Amino acid sequence: MKFTIIGAGGTGGVLGGYLAHAGNDVTFIARGRHLAAMREKGLLIRTNHRGDILVPNVRACTMEEYEKSGDTPDVLFVCVKYYSLPDAIALAKHCAGKETLIIPILNVFGSGAVMQEELPGLTALDGCIYVFAKIAEPGVIAQPQSILRVFYGFRPGQPQTLAKKAQELEAIMRAADIHAHFTDQIQRDALTKFSFVSPMGAAGLYCGAKSDDFQQPGEVRETFVGLIREVQAIGEAMGITFDRDLVANGLKLMDAFAPGLTTSMQRDVEKGGPSEFAGLVDRIVALGQKYHVATPLYAKISAWGHEKGLA
Repeated sequence: MKFTIIGAGGTGGVLGGYLAHAGNDVTFIARGRHLAAMREKGLLIRTNHRGDILVPNVRACTMEEYEKSGDTPDVLFVCVKYYSLPDAIALAKHCAGKETLIIPILNVFGSGAVMQEELPGLTALDGCIYVFAKIAEPGVIAQPQSILRVFYGFRPGQPQTLAKKAQELEAIMRAADIHAHFTDQIQRDALTKFSFVSPMGAAGLYCGAKSDDFQQPGEVRETFVGLIREVQAIGEAMGITFDRDLVANGLKLMDAFAPGLTTSMQRDVEKGGPSEFAGLVDRIVALGQKYHVATPLYAKISAWGHEKGLA
């Protein structure tokens, strides 16, 4: 299959890098110094479990260059921040075809449905990823944790005309050492992931906490657990039956992290740029109101964030 990865940061860089290293046809959409370094030296992924993964001769370009190329991928992975989703939708309108699987791998729950509404006639699935990685320097991705799991699938009632291709994709990704799961319960699986990344991001930002702060008893860990329970309550109000204890699952994942790690939302806020606060915090408040579920912790953090000008 021919892959295009929109966004070559911690998520897209690892996902596309693993696929390319396994011999697949991958094009990265990137920008700035990161793009220039990839063109000059290739893409390097530094891991603690596999050593360095170098992908030389990377095919990388800007969105504008890709639009002019006329290329149509089999799979379009959207790995941007939620605030950049409109740009990804605009690119998909130009390059995706009827046989293209569009798979958003964003932190925010329900991104696929948002894309589908803007892309009639195309196929936008929902997806999520478990990975801890970031750009260490231009052309270099640091992946300090071995976790790399991708879930994707069709939403309830969505036409499954590309189901065969989606199934074949699972095997290709697994051959690239990506633990891929083509699931028939993507809303459950995506909200399960969201029940970890959203509370982690919200509590980390609000408390100014790093991973080791979450791993010991105290306010940070209690806030994290309380936020998970609010997400779980919303999922249950939506009619989702979870296949695991979300609190136990979140604590297990968190306790496996190396010390000193922060979330991408924290790093974005520290840089003074846009963040995913609206998608990771305000969205839960809105869903709570929609499904008549109390979300006092999220509401408190949302109000704090708006006072700080984060949304």
